[in-house]
Amino acid sequence: MAEEKKHHHLFHHNKDNDQEPATYSVEGTHDYKEDEKKHKKLEHLGELGATAAGLYALHEKHEAKKDPENAHRHKLEEEIAAAAAVGAGGYAFHEHHAKKEDKEAQEDKKHHHLF
Repeated sequence: MAEEKKHHHLFHHNKDNDQEPATYSVEGTHDYKEDEKKHKKLEHLGELGATAAGLYALHEKHEAKKDPENAHRHKLEEEIAAAAAVGAGGYAFHEHHAKKEDKEAQEDKKHHHLF
């Protein structure tokens, strides 16, 4: 029994590894500016998705008129693209409000209220 017994656990913790422990942020040191930037990028991405899906819906509407033989398929694809555009617009709207919340939280952090 000179050798150490190695136990196999669920998380495979290896004590021989000299890795640094994970660092966690101290409470109250949240970087709201970075979150605001992230939400702004995601908002623009949602706007881009809404625009692209809307344009595709218009394209399919045109194709339905141009190709009467497959008009039903084009109308279905138009409606699916329109639904995707609405969903992407909703996502952009959500990110816009998340960005506003981060901006307000950052401003609240700057102002020290005594009461």
